[in-house]
Amino acid sequence: MGDWIISVSGTETGRHLALGLALLAAFLHALFGALQKGRHDPWLSRAAIDASYGIMAAPIALFLVPWPEPFMWPIFATVFVIHVCYKLLQAMTYTRGAYTVVYPVVRGTGPLFAVIGAGIVFGEHFTWGQWAGVGVLLAGIYGLALYNLRTITVNRETMVPALALAVATGAFVALYTTYDAYGIRATADPFTFLAWFFFIDGWFMPIVTARRWVRLPSSEIVPLLKRGVIGAIVAYFSFGAIMLATRLDKVGEAAVLRETSTVFAALIGWLVLGEKVGPRRTGLMALIAVGAVIVEMAGR
Repeated sequence: MGDWIISVSGTETGRHLALGLALLAAFLHALFGALQKGRHDPWLSRAAIDASYGIMAAPIALFLVPWPEPFMWPIFATVFVIHVCYKLLQAMTYTRGAYTVVYPVVRGTGPLFAVIGAGIVFGEHFTWGQWAGVGVLLAGIYGLALYNLRTITVNRETMVPALALAVATGAFVALYTTYDAYGIRATADPFTFLAWFFFIDGWFMPIVTARRWVRLPSSEIVPLLKRGVIGAIVAYFSFGAIMLATRLDKVGEAAVLRETSTVFAALIGWLVLGEKVGPRRTGLMALIAVGAVIVEMAGR
C-alpha cells in the first residue's frame, strides 16, 4: 500500500484521492473534537483517546511496518513537542469555551498559516483564485465565530480567553500540519511515519492527567474508556487521511479542504451536543463550503 501511495503521488489519481481523503479528514476531525468536548473533562477525554491509540499502534510500529530510518528520530522528537503544545492548548480552549464558538476559530486560523507555511517549506503557490477561495472560507469561519460569540450564552465569562487560546491552538494546527507533512515525505514508507507517530504521541496526555483520573467517579471510568477507543479509531482515520492527502498532493490545498470540518462541527454541535444552528449560521457554514470548493476548482 505504501508503494502504491508513493507511485500515485503528484498524479491526477493522487489528486482525486487527496481530495477525498481531505474531506474524510474534515468530517472525522469534527467528530474527534466533539468526542473530546463531550460529557467528560476534555483533558481526560484526550488522555483516554491518546492512550487507546498508543496501545493500538504499538504492535504495528514494533512488528509490522519497517523501523524508521535513523534521521527520522529527530523529526519524531520535534513532532512530539509540537503535538504536546497543540493538545495542551486545545484542552485549555475546550475547557473555557463552547464547542461551536472556539472550534471555528481554531480551524479558521489553521489553514491560513498552513498555506503560508507550505509555500515556505514546500515551495507551493496558490493562484489568485485559490486565495480568493481562502478569503471566502475564512470569512465564513470567522463570521460563524463572531455570530456564535454574540449569541451563545454558555461560558460567557471565559469566552475572551477561550478565543485567544483558540487562535494559538490554530497556529499550532498549521505548524503540525506543515511539519508532519514534511515528516511523512521524509520517510520511505508513509505508514511507518503514521504508526510510529501514534505510538510515540499516545503517552503524554495519560501521564499529565494522572491526578485527574484519581478524582474521576468510578461509574465514569468505563464510559470514558469506551470514548477513548472510539476516539482512537476516529483519530487513526482522521490524521491518517490528512497526512496521506499531504503526501499525495499539495499541503496547502489539503489543509484548506480539511477546514470544511467547521461545517460538520456545527452539525454535530446541533444534532449531538444540543447547540442551536439557525439560518444565519447555516448560511455562514455554506460560505465555508463554497470557499473550499473555490480553492479546489481554481487549482485545476
